[in-house]
Amino acid sequence: MNNSSTYPIDLGFIATESDDRLLENEQFRRFLGAYTGNLDELVHDLNFRISEKIDCTACGNCCRSLMINVTPQEASNLADRLGCTLAELKDSHLEESMGGQLIINTIPCHFLHENKCTVYEDRFAECREFPGLHKGGFRDRIFSTLMHYGRCPIVYHVIEELKGITNFVAEK
Repeated sequence: MNNSSTYPIDLGFIATESDDRLLENEQFRRFLGAYTGNLDELVHDLNFRISEKIDCTACGNCCRSLMINVTPQEASNLADRLGCTLAELKDSHLEESMGGQLIINTIPCHFLHENKCTVYEDRFAECREFPGLHKGGFRDRIFSTLMHYGRCPIVYHVIEELKGITNFVAEK
């Protein structure tokens, strides 16, 4: 799709494209389910090439729009970093489900400031891993990846280039 050295991060455009391409992306999801090539290798290569050309701090949309799960160890580490008790951190920054799962209690994230994470070195695993295009098993995660198509410029551009590489043609 885009052979230039940069990839646009216009979130309004990407959100509109996502809305306009719902049917096409559903067709692409089904197409990839039957694709016989090495999807992981293709996606990893695209992710590496595209993500190095997108400055996430110029976007920050994931931090402004995702609910983040936090492990007990991550919560403990963050409380230490912030110089508070775990109970104080839970009262001010986290919610606990009936099953004991911790999540950040606000969207956007408390720790986002000027599109940068103020606790970057201690950010949560879900933050470190997003958007997960470097992981194996892409075929099993196509549906969840497409959920971020309209949110994340990296996902958007990887999917659009993947359509071309796999010779996908949308049905009219």
